[in-house]
Amino acid sequence: MARDYYGLLGVSKGATDKEIKRAYRRLARELHPDVNPDPEAQARFKEISVAYEVLSDPEKRRIVDMGGDPMEPGTTAAGNGFAGFGGLGDVFEAFFGGGTFGTASRGPTGRVRPGSDSLLRMRLDLEECATGTTKQVTVDTAVLCDLCHGKGTHGDSRPATCDTCGGRGEIQTVQRSLLGQVMTSRPCPVCGGVGEVIPDPCHRCGGDGRVRARRNITVKIPAGVGEGMRVRLAAQGEVGPGGGPAGDLYVEVHEKPHEFFVRDGDDLHCTIDVPMVDAALGTTVTIDGILGDTVELIIPPGTQPGEVLVLRGEGMPHLRSGVRGDLHAHIEVVVPTRLDDEEVKLLRRFKEHRDRDAAGVRSTQSNSSGGGLFSKLRETFTGR
Repeated sequence: MARDYYGLLGVSKGATDKEIKRAYRRLARELHPDVNPDPEAQARFKEISVAYEVLSDPEKRRIVDMGGDPMEPGTTAAGNGFAGFGGLGDVFEAFFGGGTFGTASRGPTGRVRPGSDSLLRMRLDLEECATGTTKQVTVDTAVLCDLCHGKGTHGDSRPATCDTCGGRGEIQTVQRSLLGQVMTSRPCPVCGGVGEVIPDPCHRCGGDGRVRARRNITVKIPAGVGEGMRVRLAAQGEVGPGGGPAGDLYVEVHEKPHEFFVRDGDDLHCTIDVPMVDAALGTTVTIDGILGDTVELIIPPGTQPGEVLVLRGEGMPHLRSGVRGDLHAHIEVVVPTRLDDEEVKLLRRFKEHRDRDAAGVRSTQSNSSGGGLFSKLRETFTGR
């Protein structure tokens, strides 16, 4: 019994060639083995491929319209037909312009290519990050060959077309499969995908156009850099194959821990030890700033342990604007551990004086706006 080729594609007997082709395309997108690995889908794909092969051939379609099956053995119009699935080559020829399909040709890659970027890590003091600095570094990298100047050839010799790939940079292999002829491409093993070879290479670089060398580079670090930031030096990286343009060199900054300051973005934090008496009476402390200057910190009378005094504009400079952050001084009140007799007498007299007013102080302390624990908690949770 003749197969219903029109039904397999879902078209009517009066369908035009364009409608048949459109129907096959739609079904092939759903059932192709590369898209749908289900065995039933693969069997269905083979059926619609045969149907398209038959209906796209005027002679075979005429036999179908007469009630016959051109793919049955013994049918003259079937020719080689679908025996061994060889007829699928015609199906793919209609879609891919030939009896083969696979990896598209990319062509030669070219011998001259851009170089790679390089990364260098540099440890800096906090002062160097604040003021900026200039450093001399030694890098081991690829530089332009000074003998052939990147040409890769010796003397006046020139590159020649690769005989293996014919200058295409790749070789192609054709294999027959159930779906027709499958073509695969891979880089030429002789020329490496370049499409040409150098019969007489440079004696220094071996045809690469570049050599390894050590060179000194001046690196200018701007003020305000921080941990993990990178400074880009354009075209200071490795020279590319064939003398191609050099990549960039990136210098990654890592800060050394500072003995006095702790950095938080553009702000600085430090701890200031203040004697108990100075914290009670008030004083002025001189601090060595991060930029080498001196900064005066005023300790107000009655300063409590753990208070933070902020000096505006005394922190790190911003990388781009130069505007400086703030300096946060965390106060540590130092209580003396050893007292002589006179100091003991003075402190006892002070204590007796404070004890006489202790009742009045206790009655007002919890409601005062001063620095008691209760008031600090209230300020924290009420924002006042």
